[in-house]
Amino acid sequence: MKSMPWDLYQHFLVVARNGGLSAAAILTGVSAATLGRRMLELERGLGRDLFRRSQTGYELTADGDDLLEHLKDLELAACKVDAWQGASKGDDVVRIAVGTWIGQLISKNVQAIRTPQDNFCIDLTIGEQRANLAFRENDIGIRSFAPEEPNLATRALGNVAYAAYKARNSPQTPQDVWIGIHPEQAISAYLRWPHEHHGEKIQVTVNRPSALLDLALAGAGVAVIPCFVGDLEPGLERVVADIPELRHQQWIVMNNDDRHLPKIRTVVGRLTRLLQSHSNVVAGHKPRS
Repeated sequence: MKSMPWDLYQHFLVVARNGGLSAAAILTGVSAATLGRRMLELERGLGRDLFRRSQTGYELTADGDDLLEHLKDLELAACKVDAWQGASKGDDVVRIAVGTWIGQLISKNVQAIRTPQDNFCIDLTIGEQRANLAFRENDIGIRSFAPEEPNLATRALGNVAYAAYKARNSPQTPQDVWIGIHPEQAISAYLRWPHEHHGEKIQVTVNRPSALLDLALAGAGVAVIPCFVGDLEPGLERVVADIPELRHQQWIVMNNDDRHLPKIRTVVGRLTRLLQSHSNVVAGHKPRS
């Protein structure tokens, strides 16, 4: 059996953890077609079927589950080597993984997270997939649920509210036309909600949650987005009040062994202050009149 290159295994990890090619393509920057070919190459090289393929995604077989477990130790070792190499170069990075909309908020306020005087860099990963901290792929994550993984520390940030929005003062925007994310990429509850409640009325779908805002502003229909995005956008108005079943608690999570590191403690403190300063609008308490 020939030796497989490490980047092939890395692509396997992303596909396996995200249940398919579309989400993995967004995260890796590699096309879904290329990822599909690479997974076939890996299966041929190992002589094992790793996935059950269907229209809904890629589900791991028993061999796929075994490979995922085997790779975790290698992945952790690779992360340690990367950290060691970075330290030897004098580099210091804090890796933060956040969702689409909190990522936008942090991006707009990045100077509140890192100052020119800091001796570390920020690596910000934005997407709907949850932060993976157990094996130190990320240092800090912001999640919509408390972690089940052992050895993770948490800090509660308050509630997040969601509502349905359409273009303001746009009579040509019908309230019975909805915008949604592609069903196979509807990872989060707010992305699934339009499909579950207005599926027959969805006339436009996109592959990136951030495009929901652009389409709503263009008058393409009604979109469900966080209140701190919709209420701060002058071109949008709520179609209805917030959607109670989508309201959830928000958490900062970090590896318990690393939370006392000065760089982690500093960034977590700044993230907490930034998000708490927006707590009213994040909780949906300040709808635009």
